Amino acid sequence: MADLSTEIQQQVLAARDAKQTLNIVGGGSKSFMGREAVGERLDISGHRGIVNYQPVELVLTARAGTPLTEIEAALAENNQMLAFEPPRFSGVATLGGTLACNQSGPGRPWTGSVRDHVLGVRLINGLGEHLKFGGQVMKNVAGYDVSRLQAGAMGSLGVITEISLKVLPKPAASRTLVWDMGAEEAIVFMNQLAARPKPLSAACWLLGRCYVRLSGALSAVEATVKEWKGTALTQNQADQFWQQLGQQELPFFDTDLPLWRFSVNSAAGIPSLDELSLIDWGGAQRWFRGEQDKLHMESLAATAGGQVSLYAGGERRSEVMHTTPAVLQAIQKRIKASFDPDGIFNPGRLYHWM
Repeated sequence: MADLSTEIQQQVLAARDAKQTLNIVGGGSKSFMGREAVGERLDISGHRGIVNYQPVELVLTARAGTPLTEIEAALAENNQMLAFEPPRFSGVATLGGTLACNQSGPGRPWTGSVRDHVLGVRLINGLGEHLKFGGQVMKNVAGYDVSRLQAGAMGSLGVITEISLKVLPKPAASRTLVWDMGAEEAIVFMNQLAARPKPLSAACWLLGRCYVRLSGALSAVEATVKEWKGTALTQNQADQFWQQLGQQELPFFDTDLPLWRFSVNSAAGIPSLDELSLIDWGGAQRWFRGEQDKLHMESLAATAGGQVSLYAGGERRSEVMHTTPAVLQAIQKRIKASFDPDGIFNPGRLYHWM
C-alpha cells in the first residue's frame, strides 16, 4: 500500500504552473481506448491499496491505482464480488481506470454498471485541490453526483485518487443454458426472457448460439433451468465462456480489424450487422469488427435508438465517440472548465474539442 496523493497533487500544480498537459495513466491496460493520448505521463499506478473494507456493510474503499485482481482477491475471502464484472485486461487493470473508462461486464443490465456501484470518490482537480465527493453509504449520494460523473470521463475532469463502492455477495448458484438460433430470433428471445421474474444475470448471442446465465438462490436457478429447457453447459464451460466474454478474450475480439461498440435499444435490430456481431447485455450492447464509415455506423446506431463508438483499432486521431449534439457539447465544456479550467488533464482524449 502507498498513498502518493501528495506527490500527485504536486505534479498537477507543477504542470499547471508550467502550462503543461498531463496524460493520466494507471495500469495502462486501456490505452487503446479513446483518441490518441497526449501530454506528459502522470503515472498513478503506485498510488494503490485497499483503504477500508467492511464486508458486513458491503462497502470497499481503495486507491485508484489498486489492481482489480487485488480487490477481487480480498472480496473472495468473504465470498463477495464486484457485481459489475469489470474486465481485468491480463490482470493489470486498475480500479481508477475501470471507472474512468466506464467498464462493466456481461451482467450490467441486471446487476448494474461500475457507475451504479460507486458511492464516492476523491479527486484532484485542475487547480490542484484534493476534493471529496459522495461518501461510503448510499444515503450520502445526493445532489450533483460528481462521483458517477467520472464514469466514462477518461480522466478529463481530474485525477481520481480514491473510490468507495458497494460490493455484493456471490450468488449461491449459477447455471448457463444455450440454444441454437439466429441473431434476429435471439434478440426477441432474450428480451422475452428478461421480462420474466427469473434470476437472469447475463444473456448474449454469438455465432448462431444464444447463451443465458442464471444466478441466485439454488432453488430459483434450478426451477428456471427445468422450465426453460435449454442445453446446459458444465460449470467449467460456463465459467470459461462468461469470463472470456467479460475479459474480451473470445476469438471474436482477437483480430486487428476496428472494433465498434453499439449501445442501443435491446429490442432493436441492426439488419446489416447483427448476424456478424456479438450481441451482449440481452441485446443492448452489440460488438462489430470491420472497416466501416463512422457516419454510416452512427446512422445505424441512431435508427436502433442508441449510439456507437470506435472502441478499439482504426484511426485514433480522429473522433472515435458518437457525435455529440451542440447543446450537450456546451454542457460538457462547462463541466470540463469547472474541474479543469486550464485544460491540463487528458486533453482531446474523449473529443478533440474537450
